Amino acid sequence: LVFTISLLLGTTITISSNHWVMAWTGLEINTLAILPLISKSHHPRAIEAATKYFLVQAAASALVLFSSMTNAWHTGQWDITQLTHPVSCLILTSAIAMKLGLVPFHFWFPEVLQGSPLTTGLLLSTIMKLPPMALLFMTSPSLNPTLLTIMAILSTALGGWMGLNQTQTRKILAFSSISHLGWMAIIVIYNPKLTLLNFYLYALMTSTVFLTLNSIKALKLSTLMTTWTKAPALNTMLLLTLLSLAGLPPLTGFLPKWLIIQELTKQDMAPAATIISLLSLLGLFFYLRLAYCTTITLPPHTTNHMKLWYTNKPTSILV
Repeated sequence: LVFTISLLLGTTITISSNHWVMAWTGLEINTLAILPLISKSHHPRAIEAATKYFLVQAAASALVLFSSMTNAWHTGQWDITQLTHPVSCLILTSAIAMKLGLVPFHFWFPEVLQGSPLTTGLLLSTIMKLPPMALLFMTSPSLNPTLLTIMAILSTALGGWMGLNQTQTRKILAFSSISHLGWMAIIVIYNPKLTLLNFYLYALMTSTVFLTLNSIKALKLSTLMTTWTKAPALNTMLLLTLLSLAGLPPLTGFLPKWLIIQELTKQDMAPAATIISLLSLLGLFFYLRLAYCTTITLPPHTTNHMKLWYTNKPTSILV
């Protein structure tokens, strides 16, 4: 309870703050509150994930503080919206990219998610992304457009490429998160409200996927193949949510992508829009593979674990 309240408190402080030091305090509270939740199972991999998470987030927070101090040194302003010094803007962009897990600072995210239980993974993918997103939203007019666009395109590419080869559901979700962040980062300078819309819809759909996987205890694709016996209705919902995350037209996930492509074309960034749309096809491939695994009635190869006929079977959190 204490840690959950601290999480909400840290997020609220960062989102509602005007002063850089307050924003930094909120980020720190958040980091310290999530660490016990990651390492709760005392499994060596969970401890490793918590250590990695702590080191990355501490470095990113230090960079946030450093960029705001540099800005205050040159302009005398501690207000978040008054970030005007170019070097501070560059440092802040990279700090927030590190916090969110944008390429090239993405290496920690799949590892940490793989070492955490599914519920903590849900927190890491949604609530923990909110404070850095809020900072990105507030400082969007002063950020470096070239750097953000390059990072965004690379994130979409890498999130798609790396997700193709995975069999662990948590890693697949981590790479899907990285590619979605690419979509959010590319538009944040031109239309920040679209970034927020994309984030909210992404958080909603990811929560659905994480909670479904948690209730059917599916940590690997092979487990996912046998879930139709346990919860057919839940399975159907998972299928639709995955296709929505992939951004297929009749579903909700298509809306933010459509609006982002439209906005990029208005801003004379048609090449970037084309590249990022083509790269999202990579993501579509692994979502389709996940969706196929949920619909399959008999796995193509023999699975080496028992079929679970009901959902409340206690299985280990970490495999």
